Amino acid sequence: MDTAWRKSSRSSNQGGQCLEARRAAGNQQVRDSKLGEGSPIFTLASADFSALLDAAR
Repeated sequence: MDTAWRKSSRSSNQGGQCLEARRAAGNQQVRDSKLGEGSPIFTLASADFSALLDAAR
């Protein structure tokens, strides 16, 4: 079951660079929150998503 999209806690409504993420089919997906439903969706294995978060920190 897919979960709802969640916006980064560091995102604001000022039109900056924002991501949304969700769990889908055992993987993680990310998209550009500014584009919403029109955004490309990138699917990552959970381990790769964790590595992405670690690198972003």
